[in-house]
Amino acid sequence: MEQNNFYKNVLDNLYDGVYFADRARRITYWNKGAERISGFTSAEVLGRFCADNILNHVNDNGILLCKTMCPLSMTMRDGKPRQDNIYLHHKDGHRVPVLVNAIPLYGEQHEIVGAIESFTDSSAFQTVIERVKLLSEIAFQDALTGIGNRRFIEMKLRTGLTEAQEFGVNIGLLLFDVDNFKAFNDTYGHDIGDQVLKMVANTMNHNIRPMDFLGRWGGEEFIVLLQNVDEAKAVSSAQKLRMLIEKSFLRIDRRNISITVSGGGTLVRPDDTTESLFKRADQLLYQSKHNGRNQITFSP
Repeated sequence: MEQNNFYKNVLDNLYDGVYFADRARRITYWNKGAERISGFTSAEVLGRFCADNILNHVNDNGILLCKTMCPLSMTMRDGKPRQDNIYLHHKDGHRVPVLVNAIPLYGEQHEIVGAIESFTDSSAFQTVIERVKLLSEIAFQDALTGIGNRRFIEMKLRTGLTEAQEFGVNIGLLLFDVDNFKAFNDTYGHDIGDQVLKMVANTMNHNIRPMDFLGRWGGEEFIVLLQNVDEAKAVSSAQKLRMLIEKSFLRIDRRNISITVSGGGTLVRPDDTTESLFKRADQLLYQSKHNGRNQITFSP
């Protein structure tokens, strides 16, 4: 018994998330690392099933793994350990990239009785913390979302133009707008609307590279500045963020509340000004809205 308590204490205090599930995928153990990364406490998840609006893993293509390719479920079927990069659903609604490892759990007769999954936050978490700290210190932080504000983005735009035009650095600009946000506010109220804006900001902030910059341009508009990218990389980055936002959701009154974003993207040109760059991205964003929303329009 004393030895069991020792191992439990070790697992409880691991920085990584760890949870156990039985053959029915009912969660039987949830450590403090899992609480920290996911936002869900052990009291909220113990005894519940993996797919009960808890982690809701999706992959790079936006496929919900709980219904098709769950690493935990596949490991329980064939007994083979698995590792994968996926995106879990945080309690606050946003998507967090994690590296998961699943291994089978055996009973006394060497039969598979469940599985163990560990997961590590792969969003350069410390970089996100330092970025927020820096923004706060120099008054460039958006009060609602905690990301960069308009002043911050304007400063980074000017720097990006200089780097692109004087040193040949490839800079990309992505402009996103939450679809039908006014109607959403009218339906659910401004408090829920604010939660949605935080969810969008957090999803983006956890899923851009440390070298890139994110800010709230105003209202429901967000800008991402991409460093050292070509057209293909800029487009894939924009599509990844769009997909992850679409797959994020808030749990409100036992319902999943989700939204989508439309985007316009472009690369800095030699003759660009801040105004011409933003105007081009804004026109491309309008095309995405006009063509049905929840899509990206890109022009180099």
